[in-house]
Amino acid sequence: MNLPLYKEMMRVNLKGIMNYAFGSAFYILFMIWLYPGIAGSTQAIDDLIKAMPEGVGKAFGLNSGFTSAEAFISGEYYGLILVLILSIVCVQMSTQLMARLVDRGSMAYLLIAPTTRRKVATTQALVLTTALLLIMGVTTLAGLLGKAWFLGSEYEFNSGRFTQLNSVAFLLFFAVGGLTFLVSSVCNDEKKALGISGAITFGFFTLDLLGKISDKLEGLRYLTLFSFYQPGKIVQGNVEIIQVSSWLLLIGILAFAIGIELFRRRDLPL
Repeated sequence: MNLPLYKEMMRVNLKGIMNYAFGSAFYILFMIWLYPGIAGSTQAIDDLIKAMPEGVGKAFGLNSGFTSAEAFISGEYYGLILVLILSIVCVQMSTQLMARLVDRGSMAYLLIAPTTRRKVATTQALVLTTALLLIMGVTTLAGLLGKAWFLGSEYEFNSGRFTQLNSVAFLLFFAVGGLTFLVSSVCNDEKKALGISGAITFGFFTLDLLGKISDKLEGLRYLTLFSFYQPGKIVQGNVEIIQVSSWLLLIGILAFAIGIELFRRRDLPL
């Protein structure tokens, strides 16, 4: 890793990263604050969801019910909003950190310095990973503080499963970020990298959504990384956390490693 480059990239991107982090924290605090107001009506809400087509509940993570605060949050936030936020972060940041620098000629200045391509690419990969870690760290902390502030001991909230949910969410987007970083590492054009990364990430999301809505299309889910991510089942304790986490960590490491190696070997228009 190139430490001066890491510090500079973090300085440049920190404001944007923290905007996403605090936005996520605000939203989850809002959801936790909202829960006591609907806690007395959870049975009626569950009955309403059961009356909907089963695929709709599966698609938007509503089948886990609302009997606990973390179940409510898993459906209302972790099933959709957080996924969209982190997808945007992965696509935008990976493109900015690699393809944009090549497209605008800035990469030449980095490589003139006494460093190697591998160190530059590894540093940029660590910047993206740090961004995801900061966003999920702030989100997790906000959730635990929200539990203490708004729920106390009156409402059920399993902090252990909530932490597991955040860990799996981070690892999912570590893997997604690895794929978008790989794309950005082999593209000379910023718009092309952005388009391909966006198509892969939101294509995964769409296939996963279609697979949840229709049983006939369920096989599509297993073509995407999102099949590893089941917020409702995680908060219910019905997921093999170690197995899922290991697969996502392995995929992420491999994707980042391949991206770094391809960047090291490729011809650059510098």
